[in-house]
Amino acid sequence: MTGIITASSGGLYTVETGEGSVQCRARGVFRHKHEKVVVGDRVELTQDGEGTVISAICERKNVLIRPPMANLDYIFVTAAASMPSPDPFMLDKLTTIAEYNKIKPVIIIGKCELDRERAAELCGIYRLAGYDAFCVSCHEGEGIDAVKKYIDGLPAGSISAFAGASGVGKSSLMNLLFPGLSLETSSVSHKTERGRHTTRSVTLYPSGAGYIADTPGFSMLDFEHFDFFTKDDLPDTFPEFADLLGTCKYTKCSHTKEDGCAILAAVRAGKIARSRHDSYLALYEILKNKHAWDK
Repeated sequence: MTGIITASSGGLYTVETGEGSVQCRARGVFRHKHEKVVVGDRVELTQDGEGTVISAICERKNVLIRPPMANLDYIFVTAAASMPSPDPFMLDKLTTIAEYNKIKPVIIIGKCELDRERAAELCGIYRLAGYDAFCVSCHEGEGIDAVKKYIDGLPAGSISAFAGASGVGKSSLMNLLFPGLSLETSSVSHKTERGRHTTRSVTLYPSGAGYIADTPGFSMLDFEHFDFFTKDDLPDTFPEFADLLGTCKYTKCSHTKEDGCAILAAVRAGKIARSRHDSYLALYEILKNKHAWDK
């Protein structure tokens, strides 16, 4: 029998199968092999002397370290137009990690009623990059129907996650999209512009023919200490670069400062948002100085 892990707590896993929900533990062999079973894993279940156990992990499409989950198809990268102030660099970190793992990012700018100009600007930046982007207001209900329609149109069996820093309104948005969830929400400190984490673990919730996950905040995401990818992989994680890669004057162009760089020319022409290229430059500097023994 096979199923998908939808939740885990203290070594106990909830697995949804074609015959219903099962709570079970993983065989000790995973611990001995230093393999970790995570939410989103499709697994095989067998019976032993202790009852139903997870005996094997099926081939993964992808697996993330933080949050710990597997087989993501879509990630709804969520930020606020204000309170807390949006951090484009953090958004771009998330989109590059998603792109590298073959996960489609969808951008949601929430709390748009607090700064409509900034919300529209951010949506414009990511639409220019080729992403689907939505401006929403949980307070006024603006944009919620459009996001719900988008989610309802996702392929059957797909797994999606909402991600973003604490306090940006992920849980509030999910409560409007999926009223049965009743997720805990929190306010944001006016002094620090930070929220406290209300989501402490990854859980998959049924959504149409697929699943939606709420995930812990990403405020501790750190390229220097987590093994995501190298500087050679970086250009491929910016989809707006795709048609220009290989057209620069120099074969080994780093797209940072070279004469004849097609990417830099596109930035100057307004075809690539400068903030996106600024994020590329910052990530390039981090990854350039990262060595194999830093992983």
